[in-house]
Amino acid sequence: MTSPTPSDRELDLLKVMWQLGEAKVRDIHEALCPDGECAFTTVQTLVRIMCRKGFVKKRSEGRTDYYTPVYTLEKATSRFVDKVFDGALDKFVLSMLSAENVSPEEMRELEKLIAKARRAKQEDREKGS
Repeated sequence: MTSPTPSDRELDLLKVMWQLGEAKVRDIHEALCPDGECAFTTVQTLVRIMCRKGFVKKRSEGRTDYYTPVYTLEKATSRFVDKVFDGALDKFVLSMLSAENVSPEEMRELEKLIAKARRAKQEDREKGS
């Protein structure tokens, strides 16, 4: 059986939580709806549902509950690449580079990030050997 995946609205909350880290529902609500465009109780209900689904975890301190995302940005990205590109990371990257107007400077920055990731993977492999 596959694990549940967040709905679009749950992903909206997760994006806020990825930025905030551990947060109270009030903090999540304020970041998600700064002009009060959604009700506090709606956000509270969604966070509780997400906790039951295992997307977030709860820690209580007195009468205050704090929530931390368990479903990570990396997991969401990996699921997207698997679902849309059949796991072909190269196709995903090429698609993004074709769809976006990427400057030569941004390309150089991406190359640096890839080199850094390559070094980290290599170090992980060497530690595991």
